Amino acid sequence: MDLFEMDETRTMTREEAATRLRDLADSLARHNSVEFTRGGGRVTVAVPDEVRLKVEVELGEDNEIEIELTW
Repeated sequence: MDLFEMDETRTMTREEAATRLRDLADSLARHNSVEFTRGGGRVTVAVPDEVRLKVEVELGEDNEIEIELTW
């Protein structure tokens, strides 16, 4: 299987980021998958019923909240 990797960083408002996170959460809850677009193509990622959720918070010169789902 070929490795598909997507790493995207965009600047947006806090409200826009919250909307993006809600959209991802809603897609997981309704469809058990999430879709991503890249270069005009679309990739659907199937997500199983059970996942590991990791939340990391880093406070310092730059602050960060990192949310990771793995399975």
